[in-house]
Amino acid sequence: MIIELGHFSLILAFLTACFQAVVPLVGAQYRWQGWMTSAVPAATMQFILTAVAFGALTWAFVTSDFSLRLAVLNSHSLKPMLYKITGVWGNHEGSMLLWVLIVTLFGGFVAWFGNVLPDSLRARVLAVQGAIAVAFFAFILFSSNPFLRMAVPPFDGQDLNPLLQDPGLAFHPPFLYLGYVGLSMSYSFALAALIEGRVDAAWGRWVRPYTLAAWIFLTIGIGLGSWWAYYELGWGGFWFWDPVENASFMPWLLATALLHSAIVVEKRESLKSWTILLAIIAFGFSMIGAFITRSGVITSVHAFAADPERGVFLLGILAFFMLVGLTLFAARAAEMQAKGVFGVLSRESALVLNNVLLAVAAFVVFVGTIWPLVSELFFDRKLSVGAPFFNLAFTPFMVVLGLILPIGAMFPWKRAKLNRNLRPLIPAFILSLAISVLIWAMQTERSALGPIGFFLGAWLMSGALVDLMSRTGRGRIGERLSRLRRLPRADWGKSVAHAGLGVTMAGVAGMLAWEAEDIRVTHIGERFEVAGYGLTLRDVREVDGPNYVAVVADIVLDQKGENLTVLTPEKRIYPVAGMPTTEAAIDNGFFRDVYVVIGDPQANNAWVVRTYYKPFANWIWGGAILMALGGTLSLSDRRYRVAAGAKRAQANPVAAE
Repeated sequence: MIIELGHFSLILAFLTACFQAVVPLVGAQYRWQGWMTSAVPAATMQFILTAVAFGALTWAFVTSDFSLRLAVLNSHSLKPMLYKITGVWGNHEGSMLLWVLIVTLFGGFVAWFGNVLPDSLRARVLAVQGAIAVAFFAFILFSSNPFLRMAVPPFDGQDLNPLLQDPGLAFHPPFLYLGYVGLSMSYSFALAALIEGRVDAAWGRWVRPYTLAAWIFLTIGIGLGSWWAYYELGWGGFWFWDPVENASFMPWLLATALLHSAIVVEKRESLKSWTILLAIIAFGFSMIGAFITRSGVITSVHAFAADPERGVFLLGILAFFMLVGLTLFAARAAEMQAKGVFGVLSRESALVLNNVLLAVAAFVVFVGTIWPLVSELFFDRKLSVGAPFFNLAFTPFMVVLGLILPIGAMFPWKRAKLNRNLRPLIPAFILSLAISVLIWAMQTERSALGPIGFFLGAWLMSGALVDLMSRTGRGRIGERLSRLRRLPRADWGKSVAHAGLGVTMAGVAGMLAWEAEDIRVTHIGERFEVAGYGLTLRDVREVDGPNYVAVVADIVLDQKGENLTVLTPEKRIYPVAGMPTTEAAIDNGFFRDVYVVIGDPQANNAWVVRTYYKPFANWIWGGAILMALGGTLSLSDRRYRVAAGAKRAQANPVAAE
């Protein structure tokens, strides 16, 4: 009965979305107040009905209701409760239901907290968001129904993919989807503004919180996915340039550009056309991610499904919304002339260069991702594009971005004076250069990757600190520190996020430049050394888990004769799924990780042991945490909430120039 209730709620939510996509849009066109305001209860009801459907599906997984086909394919009665719940979105159908739940949630936020928006704009935003929901409800109901029953229910399920039975993967998809779908709000605001003919400073302020929230969630989601790949897959890497990894990274790059261009719209009423175009394209790339993951056109270890029919459906959704968005943009672009005039040396120019670098970097990743498909379709050649291409083609843009970011942050609006504005950064530059020279002197016969990466990292971190202190004015250090505490959260957030990027850059460079790897056959009781650390294989034993059996090794880690810890890497076998997994054991440290994986047994009671020395590994995810924290601080600033400053705009609307 609960399953049928969920299915029925999903159908009602689909019908509500159809209403929301049409009636408020017509009402806004003819200024019919009742029709416009109907968008608010429709968005609320749509979210409630979708939440009921999602709750019903979750109930089926939690209670191991194996009359539901999806539960049979992705759950098992012996599975831990956490993975029963995460099994709801650990498959194609359930993940799409989560996707559309988040679509309705973001629409609900506009309905609940958008009272300060002009009625016509809010109606149009909710109508576009409703249209997006219609497309994905139709996709779920007609090609990916999660509520299909089994004619003959089995006694137990087939279990979830063992690779997904991990805390990192439990929370990675929801955060990633919150980021993907959050960009739908930027798209909805862009189309509503184009329909209404209104792109001004108030619009820039309204769209920024939703874009910032999406960027925060994408940052967390990508960070969680990278962290999971590092400790779970057993190969010691954090980024593989896999198509699905790229599919999440491209929207992040474009969302970063969109955030910065929206600042220019808000502060200077410039870059209007570019900001609208970025909002459309960023959402398009989030849908490209859904297409890549589920169509099977590109091989990926992260793919949910390989169904051409579903791929064509998703491709149709992508084409429709991009066609509508770009057509409206072409019709209105000539009207969106910039108001603000700025010099070559100005914050506006720095932000334009920032946008160019991020957009071109995203395009480079896109070309590398789809080129194998293009090569096979048009040249009948099968090839793969791997890390060497991406590292060579993508890295220069990030290096230039890292160099200009502290400089641009110090420039004022309209016009900057190079000598005066760069003078405060001289100590930061000298410090960064000294750190890179020190690292160059300490290493022997190594590449320049480490020194350059640490220069950029130190430059970004010290530049962020200088930028923050520059906002405290002049005076004694005590007075400046007192003013520092009273700075707006947005200023703190910007500096923390920029510093976080520096920490990640330093971590990536340090890990790639100075890592060490050792693979050997080791007998029990034998000791060996890797990068100055001693490891002794003390024992190998079998352990029974809740839904798996494992071979666990006990490896003693020591340094200079002092025992540090006992590492316990595992090889697990999940009998129901019939699939092995590798569980690495990691001794985490601030400056390094020692990473150990147990391999296959060999003759004479010996085992294959892989050991990695990973310097600065945790800086990669520490930087991601700082970036997300910086975004959260900015989002909590009252000036950047949707309500801030909106009354002024509502009283005096400015048409697009």
